Amino acid sequence: MKFPVRVPIEVRFSDLDTLKHVNNAVYLTYDEVARGHYLRRAGAAIDGGNFVMARAEVDYIRPILFAEPVEIAIRVEKVGNSSFRTLSETWASGELAARIKVVVVWLEDGKPARIPDWLREAIRALETEPVEGL
Repeated sequence: MKFPVRVPIEVRFSDLDTLKHVNNAVYLTYDEVARGHYLRRAGAAIDGGNFVMARAEVDYIRPILFAEPVEIAIRVEKVGNSSFRTLSETWASGELAARIKVVVVWLEDGKPARIPDWLREAIRALETEPVEGL
């Protein structure tokens, strides 16, 4: 599977839990950082209040330790009427650490609305593999 956006992440001491590995909740923060990079590359203003995460599913594969090099690879795998689903892989020291799926809803005036054509086209242009719904 090809991921058009890859983002290096620096593990901070504050990301760790008492077992001295990255807290499970922080994986979603790393995913959010990568999703922001993806959306900016698609030309979206992420500070415009048009996106909200509606669902997240995380498969934890292995812990991430402090000072490990981490990279998030992300793509859009499905586009619906008012939402799209991203798939990301979290890599630590070259090993798969987690796989995350997130459903993002497009909002206008605080309510779900049809994803604009410009965003659909931008996703299509970024992706090198087929995206369900496009």
